[in-house]
Amino acid sequence: MSISLFYFIAFLTIFFALLVIFSKNPVHSVLYLIVTFFTFTLHYIMLNAQFLAIVNFIVYMGAIMVLFLFVLMLLNLNEGSIGSKSNLLKMAGVVAGMCLIITIVGSVKALNASDPLVLQTQDLGLVKNLGKVLFSKFLLPFEISSILLLSAMVGAVLLAKRDIKKV
Repeated sequence: MSISLFYFIAFLTIFFALLVIFSKNPVHSVLYLIVTFFTFTLHYIMLNAQFLAIVNFIVYMGAIMVLFLFVLMLLNLNEGSIGSKSNLLKMAGVVAGMCLIITIVGSVKALNASDPLVLQTQDLGLVKNLGKVLFSKFLLPFEISSILLLSAMVGAVLLAKRDIKKV
């Protein structure tokens, strides 16, 4: 892993995260958040965690953020419709920001920079190892959850199906 590539992607992550916060247009903010999640996916790939990268790419970028984007577009929010923020909301933001700063300072103090983290096994985040565990140790819960998802899908289809006799 090239350290300069890591720092470049980390810079892009922080840059687009700041654009999410400081963007006035909510639609642009969601689009910047999608790019931020893409840089997280790149970090997961660099850490040899392919399953997390795929899940982050499909679930967060593909489903949740597109859902946020559609909701924002349906609500038709723009700069003028939001209005001024109340003092209570500003105080809540200040308290949340101070909690974030305290957490970051505590994390930096707890970090021992002289002893880097080294993985014992390089195959830790591979999908092959996850599949081995799912289909050996957790086979029964995996099969029960698949039956539950199948029954939920059949139920959703039956609930959404129109009755032709009534039409």
